[in-house]
Amino acid sequence: MQLKEHLLHIIESLPRVVPETWLAFAFLLLVTAELVLKLTRWSQQTSTVLWFSAFGLSLAGLLLVILQWNAPEGYLFHHLLYLDTKAVFFKGLVLITTLFVLLHIRVTHAQLPPEFYAILLAIVLGLCFMTMAVNGLSLYLSIELVSIGSYLLASLGKGKLAAEGGIKYLLFGALSSGIMLYGLSFLYGMTGSLDLTSEVFANHLAQNHLVIILIVGFLTLGGVLFKLSLVPFHVWAPDVYEGAPTPIVAFLSTAPKAAALLLLMRLLSALPADFQQLMALLALSSILLGNLSALWQNDLKRLLAYSGIAQAGFALVGVVAFSQAGFESATFYIVIYVLTNLAAFLLVDLVSSGRPTLLSLSGKGAQLPVLAVCFVIVMVALVGLPPTAGFTSKLLVFSALWEANTTAPSSLLTTLLVIGLLNAVISLVYYFKIPFYLFFKEAREANHETPKPAGTALVVALTVLIVTLFLKTDWLMLWIKQL
Repeated sequence: MQLKEHLLHIIESLPRVVPETWLAFAFLLLVTAELVLKLTRWSQQTSTVLWFSAFGLSLAGLLLVILQWNAPEGYLFHHLLYLDTKAVFFKGLVLITTLFVLLHIRVTHAQLPPEFYAILLAIVLGLCFMTMAVNGLSLYLSIELVSIGSYLLASLGKGKLAAEGGIKYLLFGALSSGIMLYGLSFLYGMTGSLDLTSEVFANHLAQNHLVIILIVGFLTLGGVLFKLSLVPFHVWAPDVYEGAPTPIVAFLSTAPKAAALLLLMRLLSALPADFQQLMALLALSSILLGNLSALWQNDLKRLLAYSGIAQAGFALVGVVAFSQAGFESATFYIVIYVLTNLAAFLLVDLVSSGRPTLLSLSGKGAQLPVLAVCFVIVMVALVGLPPTAGFTSKLLVFSALWEANTTAPSSLLTTLLVIGLLNAVISLVYYFKIPFYLFFKEAREANHETPKPAGTALVVALTVLIVTLFLKTDWLMLWIKQL
């Protein structure tokens, strides 16, 4: 292909990445605004101005993504990226999550340094590229953009816990990144291409032994599994969740997982080998380790960290089905998980006083009845019980797994089905500790500062949405079935 044709294709691709271009501009604008504001008489209001700027820019980015919904599908920049409705849906989910996190910061008056907002939008930019990545180069660069920003965010808290969590996140992130890059180098050596969608890539890779493909594929998936906090790439999660500010944890536990799930499904569909058994083993390990470890936790954020590991395993159950129903169920699951986790971390900030432990919730059910009831509903959703969308999400992923196991019976899939359902029961023990402390433990404090009405309204809105999507599942599934 001549240089003129290359340039022509790049120019034709540019209008298809308007949201990403906008986010890159927004990042540069926030960095410049921070530097300028600190030199003016508005220096004391820098964080407030940047919050409004970040919210407005993110909202504009969401509108630009929505406009892409009916855009024609196709490759961009010579098969580096692929724009389709799946990418648009997940980009929209990432930006909606970002807006909720910014609202979380506003209603809880979280004290975050001004540079947080620029870093946040840089991560969102990387996540948007992750949803479209179909080439080894774009895959690696987008994950690294997200990872570097995430390391910085995890270290923004105060004290030793934040520093320790940030260092562990960096070390384990660098390790998983190196593993992924090692796998990609093998793929390139075996195929001569990094285009995961090309026939040359698939044909050359299929000529290798199945065991080799599985090993190299697992290495390549390392960076994605790290973002999902799946076993054995989960070690960073509890320390980062405990040490980082709660709004940052709310973001890191939701948006990257959503983008990573789509990227995982794209990778698995591109690799010629059958990864069903390996994914089933990872899902089973994550569900067991996450639930059993959460049983012993007293810190709310560590409890939700281990819960997140288990929830990622449950989302992977839908992927294990390797079917259209499995994709739809996994997508539905991650959307409900994002909504539920956002509500859970906001409630941790609003209800707990001081360090967020189970004891800090004692007696808050009587002091803050509306928030306490919302907390109970959110925990019911994480367990997977009606009348919440958490029940529907677990029903869908296990139904897809049952269908896959009926079509091609496997002892490992049967084990995953049985132990997965049993673990949903085990999770009752630690999730329902929260209602127990809220309503059946005596209050440790005579008074508690009443949260602002805006915070309560945001929690109630998320809780109502979680219940509504149980009653009206089709509202969300109609969008997912179009992907």
